[in-house]
Amino acid sequence: MRYLTAGESHGPQLTAIIEGLPSGMPIAEEDINKHLARRQKGYGRGRRMQIEKDTAEITSGVRHGRTLGSPVALNVKNRDWTHWTHVMGIEPIDEKDEEEIKRKITRPRPGHADLNGGIKYGHRDLRNVLERSSARETTVRVAAGAVATKLLQLLGIELISHVVEIGGIKAKSVDITDIQTLREKAEESPVRCLDEEAGIQMMAAIDEAKKNGDTLGGVVEVIATGMPSGVGSYVHYDRKLDAKIAGAVLSINAFKGVEFGIGFEAARVPGSKVHDEILWDEETGYSRKTNRLGGFEGGMTTGMPIVVRGVMKPIPTLYKPLNSVDIETKEPFAASIERSDACAVPAAAVVCEHAVAWELASAIMDQFYADRLDTLIDVINEQRKYAREF
Repeated sequence: MRYLTAGESHGPQLTAIIEGLPSGMPIAEEDINKHLARRQKGYGRGRRMQIEKDTAEITSGVRHGRTLGSPVALNVKNRDWTHWTHVMGIEPIDEKDEEEIKRKITRPRPGHADLNGGIKYGHRDLRNVLERSSARETTVRVAAGAVATKLLQLLGIELISHVVEIGGIKAKSVDITDIQTLREKAEESPVRCLDEEAGIQMMAAIDEAKKNGDTLGGVVEVIATGMPSGVGSYVHYDRKLDAKIAGAVLSINAFKGVEFGIGFEAARVPGSKVHDEILWDEETGYSRKTNRLGGFEGGMTTGMPIVVRGVMKPIPTLYKPLNSVDIETKEPFAASIERSDACAVPAAAVVCEHAVAWELASAIMDQFYADRLDTLIDVINEQRKYAREF
């Protein structure tokens, strides 16, 4: 299973094409749009979230509410496009066009892809870089992930995301018992934090950063329950599922670190406090006494909840801009300002959730490939039974 995205931040639309879904899977635009709405929420978001009300349109691969087995195309219109038709138009322009010259961006922003992308592709107008490198692209990543989430739910696999840290303020750890309750609590919080007291402190920190023209980063956590054991592989490095998830998380804009279970804490404690003892009973089969490794051993799922965290750096677009150098004049300037957020960590949690969902669904389709949904459900149930009785 795979997907491809296309589109620029201020272009007419964003597109995702998904290949490899089983036929007969129920899917509706609302299954996608509810997750797009979640991505646009969160304390600290900027003005663009008031302009764009993202909705996806399914334009192929689905008939009468069910997948056909052919590629599924998703389109998300950019409502702000009407203000950018000249700047982002497809048609050639006159080299002497004064308006276009005035809008040309030659000052790369520290922390962005501007300068490196300009060097790589030879762009003297850095808008050619920032339009695609923008986090706006995560809109269709969430759309594709929402389709994967629907598939996982049909297989008895559920995911939630929440924020565990913003600007150095850490939430208390939670027990993974009732995932539905955790989901509802996260959705109710403006910063998607399960610790109400910490959430209030996070919002105050965001307000302070915004007042100072600064930005804040943080840590998000994704939890997945119901994954059958043995998904992934220890045989080849590129088939380890935790490695694939790690790569997907780090591919999200502004993410700079990832960990599973107790993560980097494993470097600070002895092995007896890291590894999970194996248990067995007739009703549930194998389980682990703890889940310090976050649901993975040897690159494969253990059947325990998958717990993955991603570190998001502060957004580099600052309203007290850092210094940069104009690529035309080579003179120092204050970096240009694009519309931005003071903190996008709550929204990034939703993006991370869907990046993980995609990798889980893709791994299942790779390992238990079936052309039809009903066949896939039977195969997954058989795998669960096999693992219990092994």
